[in-house]
Amino acid sequence: MVVQSELTDAEIDRVFQALAAATRRDILRRTIADECSVSALAREYEMSFAAVQKHVAVLEAAGLVIKRAEGRERLVRADPAMIARARALLDRYEALWRARIDRLDALLAAASDEEPTEGE
Repeated sequence: MVVQSELTDAEIDRVFQALAAATRRDILRRTIADECSVSALAREYEMSFAAVQKHVAVLEAAGLVIKRAEGRERLVRADPAMIARARALLDRYEALWRARIDRLDALLAAASDEEPTEGE
């Protein structure tokens, strides 16, 4: 089985769109800790069951959660593989920015060393 590690541009857009809403981030947090039914999730929010279903659908479309049927219930759990792929993307951005900041620090240090001190 081939595991894709790089996110496509479309996947990145869906992941960040899904994470843009506080309710969806909270649903993701809850489903990382434990698999939850959509009904149980809906009881946690001051919104309709249908609204919670829509939030879950956005998370599912982004690949951040997996929904499965068990009898009449729909159970939702976070997909650690997609979360890991999104985290890897953020780690690459962090490494890029840290490298840029390190280069800037080096340039500033070099410029500071080149400036004559008083009395020279």
